[in-house]
This record gives sequence, structure tokens and C-alpha cells, in this order.
Amino acid sequence: MPRTSTVESPGCPPLRALTTDSLGLIKVVEVRGKGGGTPQLVETWGPPDASRSVLATSYADSRKDPVLAVARKNGLIEFLNPLKGDVLTTIKSSESGSTDQSSSASDLLVGLHFLKSKQEYSSFMLGTLLTCTEKGKVCVRSVGRSDALLDQSIDSLSEWSVTNGGQVLCSSLDPSENYALFGGKHVELNLWDLYTSKKIWTAKPPQPNNLGISIPTWFTASTFLCKDDHRKIVAGTSQHQVRLYDITSQRRAVISIDFRESPIKAVREDTDGHTVYVGTAIGDLASFDMRTGKMVGCYKGKCCGSIRSIAKHPDLPLIASCGLDSYLRIWDTNKRQLLSAVFLKQHLTSVVIDSHFTAQELEVTKPEGPTSKSEVRDQSDQDGNDDEETSRKSKKKRKDVAGKKEKKIKMRGEEQINGIEDPAEKDWNDELPISKRKKHSKKRGEKQSD
Repeated sequence: MPRTSTVESPGCPPLRALTTDSLGLIKVVEVRGKGGGTPQLVETWGPPDASRSVLATSYADSRKDPVLAVARKNGLIEFLNPLKGDVLTTIKSSESGSTDQSSSASDLLVGLHFLKSKQEYSSFMLGTLLTCTEKGKVCVRSVGRSDALLDQSIDSLSEWSVTNGGQVLCSSLDPSENYALFGGKHVELNLWDLYTSKKIWTAKPPQPNNLGISIPTWFTASTFLCKDDHRKIVAGTSQHQVRLYDITSQRRAVISIDFRESPIKAVREDTDGHTVYVGTAIGDLASFDMRTGKMVGCYKGKCCGSIRSIAKHPDLPLIASCGLDSYLRIWDTNKRQLLSAVFLKQHLTSVVIDSHFTAQELEVTKPEGPTSKSEVRDQSDQDGNDDEETSRKSKKKRKDVAGKKEKKIKMRGEEQINGIEDPAEKDWNDELPISKRKKHSKKRGEKQSD
């Protein structure tokens, strides 16, 4: 039997998270109640289909008109309402300027970013979208709503290529939404200005070692370290390294940290501006302080599969992680402790957190009684089960009482047959051993004579 360890789960605060998986499903997990509790799966959107597997997601987390953009394997990009699951509009990723359908089918999307600052609240426009494919084709365009006019549904703003060869595996958008970062296999990190569509910085590979062997370029994850500064970049490599780049200092990495012996698959920055969370291909999760280049610590509770996505709550001290082990895990960033885990059956590809979800809003919007037929049926079944259990307990209690009465009556009958009217008058000399009966009877006779 394998060795297992039990981790106490104190529970989670009120939380709402959305996950995507390899079958194209979007699942909503919520923690309800003011005091928090255990996360539960409350909704599942879409039919299961491997051709609709989710490759990339982008979440415009705003209190007014939030939007969830999902890029699928079949070449479609869906825009959904993350509160209800309604599809706002659907476009093809090949419409970003590529006219060759065969090449676009093999050139999958790896980067999807919905620009919040350029989100247009109008009757026919939904917002601005940035996409990137494995071959390095980048497109920035406007997206219209489903009921918009045909000529206004797609408006390509700019297109360019970030590499002449290699495979792009990661892309990031800075919080100000003015710069984009790209990197991958045989593709060095390169930073682009979205307004001018020009490259402003490119990284250099590390120097060869003493034997003259160079480390091949293979970036798997990247992010911007600070919210207000696009000049500091953190990237993870397939050689299990976490690197910090400062574009104002030099083109090579300022700090390089080796973490375990498996490729880095997910990197997420913290809101403090100097901490990053790193997930590996074997399920290791740790946090690093990039000011000193040292590991703060690993998280308790081993994951069993590759971590593919990490999401940080902007207000609460917690993160959510998911991966190929089909578990959504919620962690406390202060204690680095596992708060709770939910098994969601499919291989998970990404997770996002709704920062505007609160328990008070849930209580206001929650109806007093059941609103659907399924809820009414579930409530009636639960009431029926409660009544059945109550009747079973009362029947058992009556049976026990009747058995005690019958036993008592039987004992009284046997006493009357033996000529004993009162148990106090019974001669307990018969209960003594034979060797002591005479001695006991003599003492009893002396007491009666006295």
C-alpha cells in the first residue's frame, strides 16, 4: 500500500471559482455561507466533447458585465457570461487574418487575453481581444456581440509574428494592458508594445557552462512581477528554472533559481509585487521571493499530477490550483496550508476566481424556496427520506419497549410458579455453594432464635 498523509482542512472563506477541462466543460465551484465551508460543484456548462477541449482562457473580472473568453481545440472562441453561463458570441480563431484553413487547424491557440481597459460598453461591440498561436501569429481585434451587424462583428486592428521559427508556449499581458510577452520552445522571451506593434526587448540565453554546453531555450510559463511595472518579468523553463528578468538592467536573467527536477508548468504573481507561485509537472507547488531569489516554502499537501494553472485572489490570502489530477485545490498563502480540495473528474486546464463574489450577495439573490422542478423533487425526496427514517426509529423504539415488558412479565410468572411472591423473601441460601450452605443456615437459625 502507498504511504498516505492526512491533512486537516479548516475550510474556505466565501469563494467562487470557474474551471475548464480537457472535455470542454466549464464547472462552477462555490463556497457558500458567511463563515465559509467546503467548496461544492454547483453548475456545469456545455456538453462533454474532446474536440471542444479548452486551450486557453481569459477572464475580465469586473462588477459590471464580466466576460469569460474560452479558446477551444476546434478553432472556436466563445465569450460567456460567467454568472449565468450564457454564450454572448462565438467567433473563429482563423478569422484573425489567416485565410489558410488547413494551417489554422494545426496552428492552435496558446494565448488568449481579453483587454479590460479596452472593453467597450456599447450595443454592438463586446471588447478587444489579443490572441497568439503556436507558430507565433498575434492578432489584436475588436469583437462584436451576437446580435451585431455582420460588418461590425470582427474588426482586425493589427497583426504580426513574434517568431520566425520555434513553438510559442506561453504569453502574458501586463496589468496596464499596454505590453505583451511571448516565449516558448526555441523562442526567446520578447516584449512587444501593443500600441505600436513593435518589439522593444528580447532576452538572451544563459552563457555556456565550463564544458561549452549551452542550455536550450524552452520557456513554459511567464508573468509580469509587478502590477505597475512591466520591466520585471518572471519566467519558468523546461529545465526546472525560475528566472527573473529586468529589461532596464540586462538581457540575460538577473536571478535564476533551480526548483526540483521537473519542468515548470505554471507561474503566477502575487499582489505584493515580489512573490511568485510556481507549479511543476509532478505536482510541486512553492512560493518564491524574487527580491532575494530564495524559496519562501513549499505548500503542504502533495498534488498527484501536473499543475497547469494557478489563480490568486486579489483580496484574500489564498490561491487556487488545478491540473491533470482532476482536483481543484484552495490554499492559504500565509500558512501554505491546504484549505480544501474538490474532485472534478476531468483533466483540468485552467482556473479563474471571481473576486466580486460575496456571501451577502448570495443571500440576497437566493430565492426563499425551490425555483425549479428538480429542486422541488429533491426537496420532496429529502422530506420523504426524513419521514421514513423517523418512522423506522419510532417503530424500533416501540419494539424495544414491548420486548422489555414481555421479559418482565415472564420473570414474574416464573417467580410465582416457584412459590416466591416477593424477591425480598427469596432464600438466597440456594444460590450459595454446597460447602457453605450449612454454615450459612446455622448462622441464620441462631439469628432467628435470638
